[in-house]
Amino acid sequence: MNRHHFLRGVSALALSAALGSSPALAADKGTIGISMPTKSSARWIADGDNMVKVLKARGYNTDLQYAEDDIPNQLAQVENMITKGAKVLVIASIDGTTLSKALQTAADAGIKVIAYDRLIRGSKNVDFYATFDNFQVGVLQANSIVEKLGLQQGKGPFNIELFGGSPDDNNAFFFYNGAMSVLQPYIDSGKLVVRSKQMGMDKVGTLRWDGAVAQARMDNLLSAFYGNDKVHAVLSPYDGLSIGILSSLKGVGYCTAKQPCPVVTGQDAEVPSVKSILRGEQSSTVFKDTRELAKVTASMVDAVLSGSQPEVNDTKTYDNGAKVVPSYLLKPVAVDASNWKQVLVDSGYYKASQIR
Repeated sequence: MNRHHFLRGVSALALSAALGSSPALAADKGTIGISMPTKSSARWIADGDNMVKVLKARGYNTDLQYAEDDIPNQLAQVENMITKGAKVLVIASIDGTTLSKALQTAADAGIKVIAYDRLIRGSKNVDFYATFDNFQVGVLQANSIVEKLGLQQGKGPFNIELFGGSPDDNNAFFFYNGAMSVLQPYIDSGKLVVRSKQMGMDKVGTLRWDGAVAQARMDNLLSAFYGNDKVHAVLSPYDGLSIGILSSLKGVGYCTAKQPCPVVTGQDAEVPSVKSILRGEQSSTVFKDTRELAKVTASMVDAVLSGSQPEVNDTKTYDNGAKVVPSYLLKPVAVDASNWKQVLVDSGYYKASQIR
């Protein structure tokens, strides 16, 4: 090889090394496994998209999987992420009690686990929890009922029915307990009347947050307890249930000029429910900005992989049965017809064209 070819070869190697250094460093940050429960709710699609966007911006690869509310499917997906060498697992569990064996395998491999929005129960191998203040979600829903019925001004009595979320989702109990912390005094005083007498998560829970199940239960409640009486409010913990509940109510003549909709709450600010609020049907929802939750979770990932301590703001509330999981709680925001544009559109979460 002559000198010219030799120098050109050396230069090419140097250039290749220089160009390769940046991707190599990025690849060193590794892959983050993201396990989401289902695509049936627009909210979880947004969660997954936001997590991928934020983590990729910070130099991570991502492995995002949806389990479509199938517990064995989620378990298999998590096990596959462990086998492929994920550096951290971010898991929004379907049933937070079914992953203990897989999480022990993750711990044995040195893989940290962050529970995302839903607490994973029964395992000591849950390192951190990123979520919203779920008790406060219920408080906001109940406050909407109190305000719109005028209970603080002494109005009443009013008939109310209660719906809870999925009993295998730990959050459902926080939502329900938060709401009941506000509503129970009015029930005790007789200003709110649960005509069905169905109270407690064992009676009002809605498995898998299924709107069709909520609609069928509302049909039964109306048929059995409201022949000559009107229901004035329905506590609904999630927009997908609210739409089903409202369909049931419309089927027997509510949401008309003659018989307005009861006060119906919700959560997640999903587009169909925001449109329903603007039509004067659903009364309110609770917005949880998944962009902010993704940022908090990504910061936890950064911290655990750099050997530092993630920022948390709650070290007492979330006992999963095996340990108290250090948590970061974000603030939920109540949304109704008076502030939807400011909260949802002006913040850039939705485009106005998505709502109108």
